[in-house]
Amino acid sequence: MPRIAVVAIAVAGAAVSLRLNLPGHLSYDSVVQLAEGRTGVYTGEHPLVMSWLLGLANRAAPGAALFAVFDTALIFGALLSLVLIARRVSWLAAAIALVCIFLPQLVVYPAIVWKDVLFAAAATAGFANLAWAAAMWARVRLRAALLVAALALLTLAASSRQNGAVVLPFAAIAVGWIAARAGKGARLRAFAQGAGFLAATAALVAAISAALALRLEDPGATQQVWTVLQTDDIVAAVVRDPGVDLAALKARAPTLETLVRTQGVAAYSPIRVDSLEPMFEQMDASAAAPIAAQWRQLIARHPLLYLRIRAAAFRWVLLTPDPSACGLVFTGVEGPPEEMAQAGLEPRKSAMDNALDDYAQAFASTPAFSHAAYGLIGLILLLALLRRRRPADIAVAAMLGSAFAFTASFAVISIACDYRYLYDLDLSVIAAALYLAGGLHRDAS
Repeated sequence: MPRIAVVAIAVAGAAVSLRLNLPGHLSYDSVVQLAEGRTGVYTGEHPLVMSWLLGLANRAAPGAALFAVFDTALIFGALLSLVLIARRVSWLAAAIALVCIFLPQLVVYPAIVWKDVLFAAAATAGFANLAWAAAMWARVRLRAALLVAALALLTLAASSRQNGAVVLPFAAIAVGWIAARAGKGARLRAFAQGAGFLAATAALVAAISAALALRLEDPGATQQVWTVLQTDDIVAAVVRDPGVDLAALKARAPTLETLVRTQGVAAYSPIRVDSLEPMFEQMDASAAAPIAAQWRQLIARHPLLYLRIRAAAFRWVLLTPDPSACGLVFTGVEGPPEEMAQAGLEPRKSAMDNALDDYAQAFASTPAFSHAAYGLIGLILLLALLRRRRPADIAVAAMLGSAFAFTASFAVISIACDYRYLYDLDLSVIAAALYLAGGLHRDAS
């Protein structure tokens, strides 16, 4: 009965989410990516695989509805499959599932067309397949099929965010560890399996990136993303310490140094980099080299200052101290007019969109919208998994480890505090909690 209850709850949760949210929610970035997918020409400002997948979904059915269905299926399928690994499912798993399907992370987020949602969905589903492969390791053909599915999904996850590749080493370690336990001491072979998994996923990510890069409108566009990050760090350093020496800019681009110290400082906000957009509009491609040189010099000569500005940026994305400024959720359709036309979209903010937004905002000041709370719970779950160490536990522990590593990477790259950036942490903790609760019986697995 608990197994049937969990299946019913998951299926009902997915169905309700789709019913409330389709044809999906598209913000500025989503609209741009859909437009790129329809035209087949990419700007490079976002992960190329997002534009490509949205283009595929649009060709099957206009808009992004199929993409939202895909994300929803991955998310709810992964959560359900992790519970069902246990031979006997506990009622606690059903109770937790019933609570979780009311969270905004499962009611609204699966249908928001964001790379962050795709990354979390693909990563969680990939590790769920690894967990099933661990549980079925003795059945060679089934294990192979599950490992291939995990490889494909984790490759998709690694391709869907600039820092998404952090999931790959954790998956490879899990494969090697599981193989070593199953092989009764065949450590060299287990190491080879883990290394092979890592090499295969890395090669696929590289191949996908190279193939999609052929559609780039400007091959140097990817560098612009790093220039934005580096410029934000330099401006933040001047805001924190007005006397800091910008020697590299002074020597190579004095006009740019003046721009940073005047317009940049006046417009700077730790909340998001968008406040510097007027300054970026005055910078061209020639600014990339001096900005990069100054950024490296900042780290080398003022490491403590750099760590302080990075800590401040990470605080905003991890703790979201001002939810109203950090964008907890997005509903409706909104984007730049030209790309809206290219994507075949009309602006939308329906009564249902408003209701869903109000529903999500009602959780704003609760632990349900606290990455720190999810992180604390995740740490407890990780310790429990590492202590118990059933074969599938290793894969789920690797999922949590990758979520923590992904979160930590924002200490280096964060330029805005939107809640969606760490959605993977929330979803991984929910998945691990359901998995552990599902297998509490002694004979569960």
